Amino acid sequence: MTFHDFNFNQALVDGLDAMGFENPTPIQEQAMPVILNKKDLIACAQTGTGKTAAYLLPVMSNMINDGLGKLSTLIIAPTRELAQQIDQQVEGLAYFTGISSAPVYGGGDGQIFSQQQKAMREGADIVIATPGRLLAMLTSSGSVDMSNIKYLILDEADRMLDMGFYDDIMRIIKYLPVQRQTLLFSATMPPKIRAMASKILNHPEQISIAISKPAEGILQQAYMTYDTQKTALLKHLLKDKEHGSVIIFAGTKDKVKDLDKELRRNKLTIKAFHSDLEQLEREEIMRAFRNRDVQILIGTDILSRGIDVDGISLVINYDVPPDPEDYIHRIGRTARAETTGTAITFINPRDKRRFFSIESLIGYEIPKMPLPEELGEAPAYNPEVKEHQKSHGPKKPFKRKPNGKSNYKPTGKTLLNENNIK
Repeated sequence: MTFHDFNFNQALVDGLDAMGFENPTPIQEQAMPVILNKKDLIACAQTGTGKTAAYLLPVMSNMINDGLGKLSTLIIAPTRELAQQIDQQVEGLAYFTGISSAPVYGGGDGQIFSQQQKAMREGADIVIATPGRLLAMLTSSGSVDMSNIKYLILDEADRMLDMGFYDDIMRIIKYLPVQRQTLLFSATMPPKIRAMASKILNHPEQISIAISKPAEGILQQAYMTYDTQKTALLKHLLKDKEHGSVIIFAGTKDKVKDLDKELRRNKLTIKAFHSDLEQLEREEIMRAFRNRDVQILIGTDILSRGIDVDGISLVINYDVPPDPEDYIHRIGRTARAETTGTAITFINPRDKRRFFSIESLIGYEIPKMPLPEELGEAPAYNPEVKEHQKSHGPKKPFKRKPNGKSNYKPTGKTLLNENNIK
């Protein structure tokens, strides 16, 4: 199947041809016909599967064919970074169509607020907004008229609920026409998402694509380490290797700052990305990373969703993610669409059970790699055994099986290939 099979408006087809897009991803192939038929939709698809284009292309095609007026489409996204990226995709896909868009998000001064409000009142066909800023505009004096909205899209709905935006979303919906097409996209589908969907969607179609499974192109591996070995292991992995763009996830912003200082001593082109930075600083860092002026980005889970950067070859989890689903989102930064990449996780003894939960979720064991000899002995990976060691180093030996053998054997390999992943 190609994009020509969807019978999009010709102006959209011209844009796709100009960008060299030919074949849809699975979520696009399944979602686009539903949206073109103007049915409500619940779509569950992980990061990096092309879900943004899956709703933008059919909605924009319908907008052009129906001759809709200004402010006919509202997209709600959890973060300003994601809102900006969706806006950039609209800009590219709509190049030959004349469709305009405006991102609406917090973090700026009063002048920016006024500019965003003016864009909503006077010009934009598509508004991409974060819940808090949009609600502030709707409840302020001279509120924006939302009575022409024909399409409502909730992107990363699970993330918005995790961030506490449920009440804001439900208040925003009260400003919208009852007669509309509503599309809900989410990486996971917990009961709270289904409960919300039952209130705001009308007899929706449902699509699920590879829920809670890493993309097939991601080559996964892990190292058992003590906390005192982690930084040395990180330097070893980054040393004398031709990596492309790299993202490192750490558990806290203090750890991000510490690693930033430590790795700069090794003359690596690195930037730290965390919540203490001003919005303009974050945007500048992301621009430099996209342009390959910065090779390594290190941050907390603020980076794990909505960062649309092609060509990331390596993701390193310096700390095991707190939730198995977070692991999926973190490593989904690499191997986007049909590309390949590598994901490496450091596991200290305290986090063995947490990592075992990740393996249980994805349905297979991730190979554990042997530490470089100069780093010393690694802890064993036996999550079913009660912990007897502190994470900073050995104290008492783990219990062994009756035959005296550990349940783990080093693979002796330094990199996985597709044949290693079952």
